[in-house]
Formats: sequence, structure tokens, C-alpha cells
Amino acid sequence: MEKENIAVGLDIGTTKIVAMIGKKNEYGKLEILGIGKSKSLGVARGVVNNITQTILSIQQAVQEAENNSGYKIKDVVVGIAGQHIRSIQHTDYISRNNPEEVIGGMDIQLLIDQVNKLAMLPGEEIIHVLPQEFKIDGQSGIKEPIGMYGGRLESSFHVVVGQASSIRNVGRCIQSAGIELSGLTLEPLASADAVLSQEEKEAGVALIDIGGGTTDLAIFKDAIIRHTAVIPFGGNVITDDIKEGCSIIEKQAELLKIKFGSAWPGENKDNEIVSIPGLRGREPKEISLKNLSKIIHARVVEIVDLVFTEVKAYGHEDPRKKLIAGIVLTGGGAQLKHIKQLVEYITGMDTRIGYPNEHLAGNSDEDIASPLYATAVGLVMKSIENKSQSAVRIEALTQAKAPVYRPAVVQDSIDEKSQMVENVEDENGNEKQTSTVNRIQRNFFDRYVDKIKDFLENAE
Repeated sequence: MEKENIAVGLDIGTTKIVAMIGKKNEYGKLEILGIGKSKSLGVARGVVNNITQTILSIQQAVQEAENNSGYKIKDVVVGIAGQHIRSIQHTDYISRNNPEEVIGGMDIQLLIDQVNKLAMLPGEEIIHVLPQEFKIDGQSGIKEPIGMYGGRLESSFHVVVGQASSIRNVGRCIQSAGIELSGLTLEPLASADAVLSQEEKEAGVALIDIGGGTTDLAIFKDAIIRHTAVIPFGGNVITDDIKEGCSIIEKQAELLKIKFGSAWPGENKDNEIVSIPGLRGREPKEISLKNLSKIIHARVVEIVDLVFTEVKAYGHEDPRKKLIAGIVLTGGGAQLKHIKQLVEYITGMDTRIGYPNEHLAGNSDEDIASPLYATAVGLVMKSIENKSQSAVRIEALTQAKAPVYRPAVVQDSIDEKSQMVENVEDENGNEKQTSTVNRIQRNFFDRYVDKIKDFLENAE
């Protein structure tokens, strides 16, 4: 029987942890086999602040996904986010010994290694090195340098930096939950894969992912990542504002936001009232929907203003950097009523809500196509790129009579993965030559994941 390539993504958010198992069907679409969701109790603004609670939440989400799918999860691709993430622009170059030789992968790797030696602030590490455009002997605007001639190879890079301790804590939680870490990716990049079209990336687009604890921004132009940022505010601060402003408990505030909340106060009439049950026999509390919308509106305006400041910092007002495709909103916060209209009003840019349904198989559950699961879908897509078998059928495990399969099976899968990648590159040699950016990202992340694994093993 042909071996299935099963992919698993794990989205560790501030409000929820999602484990998603999927595979590509015969039409190249993503078929979701199982999904598990648990309340995130040990994460604040994208950063783990309680290891024990986070491990339990991960285990709960993984268990639910396994029960729903009939697959046992071995390894996962995890999203990295949080207020500790920042990005910088950097330009570097190398001088080649022999300009008469064609530029190859080793030259690009040499340039990447040079960027990795950049001095960071104490406790910070480079987690993403994203090449933008190359320049050879002064000739600019080169997207694919391999196969060209030249003595000086130069490139501009988008470098994403984060707190090493925060990333290692995520690795520790995953390892302690009994699964392996097969890949890391920046969450806004995963969301972008799930909800943006290639045409939008070419034209210029800003993806705004409004999560529970943070709002992530990724800007693309000419199909190249140009800017990323993490705003340390999300849906949770809106809930907190409602809780304080209406003097109710958090659970009631969250329900009010979801059922009756609107980012546009003008939509509600003055006489629209909702009654909230009182606590322990107390009288019910009446809340004006207009006041509720005013509270939500004030906080959403603040978040959008902060994001728009980042968009302007990228240089959107420069005609050459104009984002023709406007803004795409995704994440749980994108489900707030009238938020699209408010964002258009504040920024003056075309806006749409981003759903991951373009990449999903036609028979997918409607809930999975929600903006809420955009990051999880993107992480499964990243896992598919790894070509690894991240989960196995539970019946297959039972028949093999191998209840304990870690770490040996995991190691096998890693070996198989590296072999598979090599085979793909050997068979398609020239075809792979056209994806320098993808190869750089893959090589870099393989090494970075290995570095985290070594750290965790040495810390035992």
C-alpha cells in the first residue's frame, strides 16, 4: 500500500491551541482529517508563561485531533508569534573568488551564514532570514541568481528576530507533551499561505491576523515578504474592556462580543438592550448595544491605528511600494461585525476578510474554513512542504504491535524526510533551481529546529 504523507500543524495561541491533521487529495487540495481544540491556559500574548498548563492544553488538543482522525501524531510544525518578535532590514554581500564560475547554492548559503552572524540584543536570536532581491555586480532586481555569472553577490534580507528563551519554551512544551518538533514558522507567514492568492502577493497586500493576544502583520509586494510586525493587542483586550465597561464577568463579556458586538456604533439604535443574568440571585443587568459597540469601536480603532502605522513605516505611501490589493483581515478578530468597513474607513484601503477555503477540499467542514483556523491551515500546508509522515494510522500501530514508537519511529521519519527531500531535488534538479527563496527558508529552518532539539537534549 502506498504510504500516506500526513501533515500536522499546531497553532499555540493566547486563547486557543489547535492541532490539525491533513493531507493533500488527488486534486492538490488540503483534506482535513481531524482537528482538536483546547483552551490555552498557559500562554499570554503569544508567549508561554506557564509550562505545565501549556503542556496539558497541547495534549488535550492533540488527543482530540487523534480521536477525530484515527491517526497518531508523531511530529508537528509549530507557529511562532508573540510580542517578542521583531524584524529588521539588512543588506549584505560576498565577493566571489572566480567571477567566471556560475553562482550556485553554496554562494547563497555563504551569504546566509554571513547574515546569521549579525549581532543581536542579549537573549535574542535570528529565527527567519528571508531574502528579498539580489544584486550581481551592481545589476539589481534579480530574483533568481543561481546560474548567473558575477564577482559580487549582494542581497537585501528581511530578518525576523525573537527571544531565544520564548522559542525554547515552546519546544520544551511540545517535547514534554510527547510529540516531536518538525518545523517552525512565523505565524503571519503561515496565515498568509492559507488566505492570500499569488496575485495579491504580486500586487502588494497587507495581511492583518487579529488573534486573541496579538495582532500580526505581514506585508507582501512583488511576491516577496517586505515587512512583518507583531502588535501586542488582540481580541482579549476588547473582551477586557467590555468586562470593565459593563461591570460583568469575562465569560459574559466574551459572549456579548461574539453575539452582539460591532465595531461600528452607528449600526445600533439607542433603545437596543440585552439582558445579562445576574450573579447568584442578583437582578439581571441591562446592557445598551450602542454602548457595547462604542467600547469595542474605541479599542479596534487603536489596534488598526497601530497596524496602519507599521504599514506606513513600510512605505505604503511611496507609489513604488503601493499595496494595490489593499488589506486582508483574518484570525478570530476578523469575525467581528463591521470590522471590514471600519478598517476601510481608517486606512482608505480596499479590505476583505481572508478565509482559508481556497486551499481546502470541497467537502471540508464549514467551521474549518473560518478565519479562526487560518493559521492552523497554513501550518498544515507548511508541514506538507516537509514531505514527512507526521502521523500514522492507529490501526497500523495496533497491527504492528508497537505501542511505544518514540523516539525510534520519529528518528526514522526524520531520516525518511531528509532522504525524500534529497530524492525530490535529485529528480527535479533544474526545477528546484527556480526556488532559491524556498530552499533558503527550508535549509535555515531545518538547522534552527536541530539547534532547538540539541538545546533541549542537553538541558535534560
